[in-house]
Amino acid sequence: MRTILAIVRKEILQVLRDRIMLVQIFVPPILQLLILSQAMTFEVKHTDLALVDLDRSPASERLVERFTASGRFDVALYTASGDQADDALLEREAGAVLRIPAGFARDLGRGAAPTVQLVLNAEDGAAAGVVQSYAAQILAAFSRAELAPARSASSMRGVAVQTRTLYNPERGYLAYMAIGLLASLVTLVGILLTAQNIAREKEIGTLEQLNVTPITRGQFIAGKLIPFWALGLLELTLGLALIRFVFGIPFVGSVAVVYAGAAVYLLAALSLGLLVSTVAATQQQAMFVTFFVLVTFFFLGGIFTPVQSMPGWAQALAELNPIKHFAALLRAVLMKGAGLREVAGGIGAMALFAVVTLPLALARYRKTAA
Repeated sequence: MRTILAIVRKEILQVLRDRIMLVQIFVPPILQLLILSQAMTFEVKHTDLALVDLDRSPASERLVERFTASGRFDVALYTASGDQADDALLEREAGAVLRIPAGFARDLGRGAAPTVQLVLNAEDGAAAGVVQSYAAQILAAFSRAELAPARSASSMRGVAVQTRTLYNPERGYLAYMAIGLLASLVTLVGILLTAQNIAREKEIGTLEQLNVTPITRGQFIAGKLIPFWALGLLELTLGLALIRFVFGIPFVGSVAVVYAGAAVYLLAALSLGLLVSTVAATQQQAMFVTFFVLVTFFFLGGIFTPVQSMPGWAQALAELNPIKHFAALLRAVLMKGAGLREVAGGIGAMALFAVVTLPLALARYRKTAA
């Protein structure tokens, strides 16, 4: 027993003397608990509407006011064009389209059950179902408020809703989740392998040997990152093949656009892996830091829960997260048929992340390796 206690005491002292280990043990779990427990929710708290009001009557204005007053919807686009409203769904400017037909107020006054159309972005089928239920509740409340004072309960004919879903008509979850997980796997290859590989060079001492050779640090870093960049693209290719031929999910958009986005995204992921390697002295530390970074990135990247369900501060953080833009790009191109123009903003955000992170990682690498 005394032997065991001596070993226990030695292990405790070893952990307490390692400040980096202490930080890794306590800080990341507490931060993740504080941030992710508030950010991750399936509740859709807010949806931007593209409004096509062809009636422009006091009754249609009251209906729109019902939507906005609920706190669940905001009108992001007013337009008389149905095509422009559909484009807003494609470009993620709106999450749903509300179309109010001409004659809405007239039919409502006659008790003729006017029909409004609700077009949903069903890319995430579960979230689309939640949005539809919110809209149905608002329309039911509007109907009761408009018709109940004038008619008996038996003759009430409320506002009917015609729902149309785009990009995922059957609201299946497989395509949404499989494509999101593919983004996660490509990220895993990019960050984890880079961080561990360079940390291993430090751990076994070969990094110091390489630094005294004629190889420049830029050549060394490029030689380290290019294989992982190619490996990430290979991982993407295998994943796309599985999704297409094993799961039978058709691709609506251009795969070339996917590869263009992935080429930029992998630069961002590899830069982050290189940055992690500069703060880790061992492979164990690199794995621990990478785990913390990946979990945070995955959960704040809209892989499992919609970004629009998160509180405002979490959505702002998500905009800085490259995996959020990469997952959105994959889903937009493969499920919605978005082109290079529609995803250019996301590619730009990923490129900006790489432009900021890579020089920072190279600067830290020079310090730690010198």
